[in-house]
Amino acid sequence: MKADRLLSILLLLQTRGRVPAHELAERLEVSVRTIYRDVEALSASGVPVYAERGRHGGIELLAGFRTDVTGLTADESRALFILAAQGTHAALGLDAALGSALRKVMAALPAPYRPAAEVTSRRILVDGTRWKGGPRKAVDLDVLQDAVFADRRLRLRYRHSGDQEPRTYTVDPYGLVSKAGVWYLVADRRATPRLFRADRVRSATVLEDPVRRRPGVELADAWEELRRQVEERPGGIDVTARVRRGRLDMFLRLNAAQLTELPDTEGEEEWVTVRLSYGVLGQARQLLQFAHHVEVLQPPEVRAELAAAAASVTELYRRAGRPD
Repeated sequence: MKADRLLSILLLLQTRGRVPAHELAERLEVSVRTIYRDVEALSASGVPVYAERGRHGGIELLAGFRTDVTGLTADESRALFILAAQGTHAALGLDAALGSALRKVMAALPAPYRPAAEVTSRRILVDGTRWKGGPRKAVDLDVLQDAVFADRRLRLRYRHSGDQEPRTYTVDPYGLVSKAGVWYLVADRRATPRLFRADRVRSATVLEDPVRRRPGVELADAWEELRRQVEERPGGIDVTARVRRGRLDMFLRLNAAQLTELPDTEGEEEWVTVRLSYGVLGQARQLLQFAHHVEVLQPPEVRAELAAAAASVTELYRRAGRPD
């Protein structure tokens, strides 16, 4: 709609200052000619906007002109009050700022939209944490935030999963990402993207050196690259197993990341065949949690691994039960 486009132009100019006409056209998916017509419409309605042609020209608002957010639609105003994952703002020290910002937005909303926005904040809740995630170590993001916003390099003392002692890294941070309630630092180390769990950082120091990010790479780009590496990592061991139908739903939920194809869940047979993939042999031991409700059919080395693990547990409890 033209009205929405005019408001978008107005807000872009207010936040960006001078913007080239071709950039506005690309952002709003219209022609440059349409942008100039919209500028004329804004000017005719009393908005002090003007255009300068030429190499360094663009479209700009008169200095000092501001507008409020009363052009928000009903859906847009409701969307602002659907809060992000619980704990996200608190971890960043922004709980008070968020509350203040929402109060200001509420005051600026058109009167007919205020009740709907208020009801939305009470009726919709987003919780990004997993069920039964267990207690988590408190995460101090202050130093990481300082480096991210100051565009400085970081020296980390970081303990990897499975390591007894932390290692030291000098990294170039892109930013912080919260995924399913877990905070990650996205950074380059020697121009290679790396992912660091914030709760495994033992210490962090902001260096005086300016950050050295790869040209043209933003946080979203680096995160997407790392996300693909994690989710599309090829497995090293293909496993065929059968699962009792009564445990199939739970099995599929807990092993979704290892499934290589969706099993045929139709039918009434007691056993359902599933196919999975694991990076290393030891990871297949997680199948033991289903006891006799899951049987590995192939390959033989996984069967042997599970049999050895089960035997060692049996021996442990057998010895533990002996009288002194």
